[in-house]
Amino acid sequence: MTTPLRILAAEGSAWADRGLTPDVEHHARRALIDWFASLLPGCLVAPATLLAKALAADRGHGQAICYVDGTRSTLRHAALINATASHSVEFDDIYRDAAYHPGCPTIGAALAAAQVKGATMDQLLRSIIAGYEVSCRIGVAVQPSHYRFWHTTGTVGTFGAAVAVGSILGLEPGRMGHAIATAATMAGGLQQAFRSDGMSKPLHPGHAADAGALAALAAEAGVTGALDVLEGPAGFAAATSENTGNWEKALADIGRSVAITQMTFKNHGCCGHIFASLDALRDLRHETGFSPADIQAIHVAGYKATKDVCDRPVISTEQEARFSVQYTLANLLLHGGVRLAAFAPERLVDEAIRHEMAKVSVSVDAECEAAFPGRRSAHVTVTLTDGRRLHRYQPTRKGDPDAPLSDAELGEKFDELVSPVIGTREAAKLLDELWHGDTIPQDVALSPLARQGATISTAA
Repeated sequence: MTTPLRILAAEGSAWADRGLTPDVEHHARRALIDWFASLLPGCLVAPATLLAKALAADRGHGQAICYVDGTRSTLRHAALINATASHSVEFDDIYRDAAYHPGCPTIGAALAAAQVKGATMDQLLRSIIAGYEVSCRIGVAVQPSHYRFWHTTGTVGTFGAAVAVGSILGLEPGRMGHAIATAATMAGGLQQAFRSDGMSKPLHPGHAADAGALAALAAEAGVTGALDVLEGPAGFAAATSENTGNWEKALADIGRSVAITQMTFKNHGCCGHIFASLDALRDLRHETGFSPADIQAIHVAGYKATKDVCDRPVISTEQEARFSVQYTLANLLLHGGVRLAAFAPERLVDEAIRHEMAKVSVSVDAECEAAFPGRRSAHVTVTLTDGRRLHRYQPTRKGDPDAPLSDAELGEKFDELVSPVIGTREAAKLLDELWHGDTIPQDVALSPLARQGATISTAA
């Protein structure tokens, strides 16, 4: 009997030796570059640093690299901490149609497995493609209703990690199916984790990477799973969405369209639900030249997640600021962008930013909501003190597949995020290796703490 799981398992296994076109390989390298750009600055901040401290006794053996402090560790340990770190500064990639960040859990687990198994760059890229392909399609099958309560990166990311590690392990379709099935019953991640203040959101992809790796290792050893767990009446889709999954839509173009070629790479260091309004405000200002002092009010009308997740007129922490339409638009107005510096401690208490935040309101637009998740749009209206009302409809976001970052822009993002962490020379070297190399990164000195001769300990 052909089921969604069997189809996806066959697809996940096939990438281990399927013909790889230059275009698909290039997109996979872009995803790996973007992941490292998010990973390395994330190694400097909580919760990855705190998690590494809590689990320090688990490191010091194994062949995978825990990039927080450059120590060698086991596959699952490195997958957990690196995936957590890569989600911490909110610069990681997005698969728009699934409302999902595939890079953190998929690449976090795939790279650890590749380092442990001595895989080549070709094998690593194939495993990443496979993990993206399966998990993105599962994400499409359960959206948009899945996103009411669940953080897709924590739930669907478990499948990405399982398939990517399974690819490195060489799982044939049967055992790959069991890896997917076991991953389904360990998936989790609640939206309340980022609707309120706290550090647990980045742990979602960390857990997904770890649980997915466990599922693949278990399948390799012969552990079986329920092969109807995706679409069954008490299965993954039924438990986390409004029905048993839109599998016809999710699988319609399998084998013809490759998910990794349709990625969004972030152009702003905050929640992606804010991007369309940031792009619209930036373009309106460029076109008309108004200053913050000229603005009486700004209104953002977007899809429901923009309102529910990001309408935060009052913030006190970095986490809240990254999910605030008001805070990020104020930073764009006053500082020209929303990058890492936007969330420095002095910015969080800047009275000038608070003044601009008070001008911003948010509502739900029916047209924008109807187009979600396949289109991430916003209507932005700026009312000036002279009475003029400026409006812009932003149908997409810079960085989306229909408005992609160029290779040069992706390289600039990488340099901006990575050079302050490991130095300009090392950043340029790593970028070149990721674009053109045949071997996977193995240098523990890529860790910011390792470069300082420090490690994470259990000491207070």
